[in-house]
Amino acid sequence: MKILKKVLIAIVILIAIPLVVGLFLKKDYEVEREVTINQARMEVFAYIKMLKNQDNYSKWAKMDPNMKKTYTGKDGTVGFVSAWDSENEDVGQGEQEIKKITEGERLDFELRFIRPFESTEQCFMSTEDAGENQTKVKWGFKGHVDYPMNIMMAFMDFEKMIGDDLSTGLQNLKEILENNSSPTL
Repeated sequence: MKILKKVLIAIVILIAIPLVVGLFLKKDYEVEREVTINQARMEVFAYIKMLKNQDNYSKWAKMDPNMKKTYTGKDGTVGFVSAWDSENEDVGQGEQEIKKITEGERLDFELRFIRPFESTEQCFMSTEDAGENQTKVKWGFKGHVDYPMNIMMAFMDFEKMIGDDLSTGLQNLKEILENNSSPTL
């Protein structure tokens, strides 16, 4: 009976330690990446403010060419919603909505994930002059992981995982805008 009691105590301690540590771990994270594109800022901004264009450069949009997409509202305006539904677990189901536009400078949108997990995150894309006919584009993502799931942040590098995907998307965007004198808007 003493051995069983010791084993149970050890199991409780092994479960309790990560839960206690999770109380002190951060729950929020921010990831930003940027690229310089050899195009005028207003042309770049006109392209990125159209959420449908993300299908051309976003790594996530390219993960499942068979995903179902629906759109609500007028693209490139506040309130426009782009929704997706995929059987691919890495893509899942969700939607993004344009929340604010500072014309020529910044696009703020909200990502609402439904499946495989529920979450609402804030994202942005911004543009600024980087020289004659050059534009610096930033793509940012702010995330939150509730306790006790925030324990995962100690073992997973969200900065790298999400950052690599943002960088891939920005490189795709750069290629599209620099190699196509009049990209589809």
